[in-house]
Amino acid sequence: MSLKLDTLIPEHIRLFDPYRPSPPDAELMRLNGLDHLHRLNNNENMLGPAPSVRELLADIEAGIVPIYPHGDSQDLREALSATLGPDRERFLVGNGSCELISSVVKAFCEPGDNIVTADKTFAVYEWVAAFSGVEPRLIPLDRKQRFDPDGMLAAVDDRTKLIFVCNPNNPTGTYWDEATMRRFLDAVDGRCIVVADEAYFEYVERPDYPDCIRLQDEYPNLVTFRTFSKMYALAALRVGYLCAGEDVTDIIRRTHVAYSVNSMAQMAARAAVLDRSPFIGETLAMVRRGREIIRETCDALGFTYIIGEGNYTMIKTPISDTLLQRKLLRRGFLVRTMTGFRFPNWIRVSLVREPVLEAFGETLTDLFR
Repeated sequence: MSLKLDTLIPEHIRLFDPYRPSPPDAELMRLNGLDHLHRLNNNENMLGPAPSVRELLADIEAGIVPIYPHGDSQDLREALSATLGPDRERFLVGNGSCELISSVVKAFCEPGDNIVTADKTFAVYEWVAAFSGVEPRLIPLDRKQRFDPDGMLAAVDDRTKLIFVCNPNNPTGTYWDEATMRRFLDAVDGRCIVVADEAYFEYVERPDYPDCIRLQDEYPNLVTFRTFSKMYALAALRVGYLCAGEDVTDIIRRTHVAYSVNSMAQMAARAAVLDRSPFIGETLAMVRRGREIIRETCDALGFTYIIGEGNYTMIKTPISDTLLQRKLLRRGFLVRTMTGFRFPNWIRVSLVREPVLEAFGETLTDLFR
């Protein structure tokens, strides 16, 4: 018996090019003869997690392993409510923001619909739309590498269900201030759902940066994403959440997979929300110093760079970004190439501890001396 697979696959799946992650760190080290590897590629917070989270993880007992996690992360949602203000029913917790993106698309879109976002941003919005049979409309960033509100509004039609705004944007670190966000939401006028992805919310210290959870009472079509993977340093546990009006959250919950967030992840995220140690302040100080080091290095080399509001920076390279990635990997530094983000010959570098970034700057200087 032969399997006629082609007859079973929808065209939008057959044409989709899946994401292919890099090999595990241990394999990369073995292949490149390294005894260490500095991860500057995924915007992880190498200071974390916070002390109270470390203690909790160390004390978790094996007795919880046979028991299913709570199906909708109620304890975590209560902690989010107590900390951020909205009722717990307005929060939905997912297995990272990627699952939440999928749930939102499933909740509001069907084949023939479209979403609107930028062409140079977090690619999962585009990917989830494409493999769901939904058209992704990708609008170029403006000349300052920001989301273009007028261009996005012009792309909206009666089949547009979702607009994704990554704020601050990954990978450029640029952001919409509150006035821009309000003008955009006023112009959308409730015609579709606007998702403000605030994955790097905790890193932004600008006074004009909007807190989109606080805007939701005025704009009931606004959905806000945040994550525990970045500032809170829980990337391995995969916890993200959204907040929206209760009626909107209820619709999204209908498409969401129950039990997708494991018990350890729920407990650690709750501890992170309630933590009152200096951890976040120490992380912000590390990132500020990291920006200084990258700026000094690039200025000395004459390299173009973009330093925005997240815990990452972009550097324009005088050679192929993939070639430079390989050269840096052989020296023990893993960076993210930007060709896949439609920034050919740029790399993205995470802002980590000072000694690591100093060594990275020395290596970059040595390569291009």
